[in-house]
Amino acid sequence: MFKAEPFVTRIAFVASDRPEAQEARANLASRYGDAARDEAQVIVALGGDGFMLETLHAQIESRTPIYGMNWGTLGFLMNEYSEEGLLERINAAERTVVHPLRMVAADVHGGVHRGLAFNEVSLLRQTRQTAKLRISIDGKVRLSELSCDGALVSTPAGSTAYNLSAHGPIIPLDAQVLALTPISAFRPRRWRGALLRHMAKVKFEILEAEKRPVSAVADNFEVRDVLEVHVSEDRDLALTMLFDAGRSLEERVLAEQFSS
Repeated sequence: MFKAEPFVTRIAFVASDRPEAQEARANLASRYGDAARDEAQVIVALGGDGFMLETLHAQIESRTPIYGMNWGTLGFLMNEYSEEGLLERINAAERTVVHPLRMVAADVHGGVHRGLAFNEVSLLRQTRQTAKLRISIDGKVRLSELSCDGALVSTPAGSTAYNLSAHGPIIPLDAQVLALTPISAFRPRRWRGALLRHMAKVKFEILEAEKRPVSAVADNFEVRDVLEVHVSEDRDLALTMLFDAGRSLEERVLAEQFSS
């Protein structure tokens, strides 16, 4: 039997450090009230896409749905800002569930670091010299040596971000695939990346790690001088993002493929 979502009345507002976002937060809190985060039914995030990612990470434990409104430079993951009819917009919003990537990175000093990424895990050269990577998928070496500026694994939700800038494919949210995309590949020059099933386990080995140091970044968490990086989707973690009716994230990803 279908169970309706409860009507949202308790909202917690969070905002980026920008003065305009902080002012908007104060105005909205005065108008709609400002619930404690642990009591809120929805978190309203005021900022840009970077702040939306920060808010997603902050809500991993509570998993409270997040409704973003744009007060930043980019707003692909955000709704348009308006103080009018906020409760009606939230209660009519379309829901998108996102799963993060889990990164486990070992560095040259013996340290092991863990991070989560809702957009992508990227490997980047740290010096003027190209990085050299060996890439394995599900335990099998698929590319014995990639000379490049780096490489990344992107979620569908993140496929229109850094992945697209690196000429990776835009992925529909329900496609259940990940994008493996090289960044400025030098050899093999014609390799353009691969689409992987969403349960694939990706392993990067850094060749000549001391001579050609590489960093690994999971969203905004960076590890320097990595030796080996493992990336896989974490299906046990699921967060909900809310988008205005008719402007769902699925619609935005589709429309992006036809933008000039």
